[in-house]
Amino acid sequence: MSNTLFQGIFDTNMTSVISISDFLLCVGCALVIGLILAVTYMYGTKYTKSFVATLALLPAVVCVVIMMVNGNVGTGVAVAGAFSLVRFRSVPGSAKEIGAIFLAMCSGLVAGMGYLAYALLSAAILGSIMLLYNRLDFGTRKHGARYKTLHITIPEDLDYSGVFDKILKKYTIDYEILQIKTTNMGSLFKLTYNLTLKDPATEKELIDALRCRNGNLEITMCRQETIVGEL
Repeated sequence: MSNTLFQGIFDTNMTSVISISDFLLCVGCALVIGLILAVTYMYGTKYTKSFVATLALLPAVVCVVIMMVNGNVGTGVAVAGAFSLVRFRSVPGSAKEIGAIFLAMCSGLVAGMGYLAYALLSAAILGSIMLLYNRLDFGTRKHGARYKTLHITIPEDLDYSGVFDKILKKYTIDYEILQIKTTNMGSLFKLTYNLTLKDPATEKELIDALRCRNGNLEITMCRQETIVGEL
């Protein structure tokens, strides 16, 4: 009765049905892998509850998909790949989040194909490498405090073309204007610069010099975001 219960209505005599014990073993292994990867990702990383829970379940979901297309790995990979699109249809994720998703999918794929030891081994190795890179701050730019984004507000009667060039050349190695927009019903302009400071200790001197030039209107200095680091 149990064998009939777990057979597909489209199965033929040539179709091999996965036993219940093997199914539970693979899913259990995938859940353990997901838990390991979720805990690894949580270490030293800002995360949300929903993302971590999804990361813990993703290997098991992919594992089940692969087992259900038993004998057709190509179809299984295509269907499992469709699950990754769910993430991209929501809030854009960081490169690190996307990397963790693909790692979870890879481990679930290997588990679904029946290579449980390889699935655990790959999750342990790649998870450890991810943890090590995070611990060592791998990829962090040197002298990151020098890279700043400057938002400065000026009155509409002040010509913004080159108005701050003399000041910026004195305090920065390089600067680039990114955006110019009107604000406050068009009575003000807001300029956005990316700049590299010569010395981070002179940041206050730079802001004071800019305040004298823009009539003491609003100035914001913040860390420069590296857009190329996001996918």
